[in-house]
Amino acid sequence: MHAVSDCIFCKIVAGEIPCFKLYENEESLAFMDINPVSSGHCLIVPKQHGADLLAISDAGLCAAACTAKKVARAVKATLDTRGLNLLQCNGEAAGQSVLHFHIHIIPREMDDGMAMNWDIVPGDMAAIGVLAEQIRNNIED
Repeated sequence: MHAVSDCIFCKIVAGEIPCFKLYENEESLAFMDINPVSSGHCLIVPKQHGADLLAISDAGLCAAACTAKKVARAVKATLDTRGLNLLQCNGEAAGQSVLHFHIHIIPREMDDGMAMNWDIVPGDMAAIGVLAEQIRNNIED
């Protein structure tokens, strides 16, 4: 597995920094977040280093997503929570604090005060259509 020497998640994967491990397979690792937003907040990382969604390999992304599904089921069963957020941030402006692709699993309850949801406000359909065409033109197969 490719690792970056100054990456805290690579160090956790390598066993150089301890964690509260939940699940591990050849491609990914799940562990508790030690700065939890809510009880049960955990992280899923591919073992292969990639700074974000745009840098991680397809195999690393798939491994992390499959592990997230498995761990999310366990979190929901353990806590009997009303909901879960899966959060994945890319770049400082999006709140990414560790430059190693990771997925947060955040247990949620009704009216828990966590500000992640936004108001539904209809957009400008013409502008959305133009932007959709521009994005489609930049999708690579």
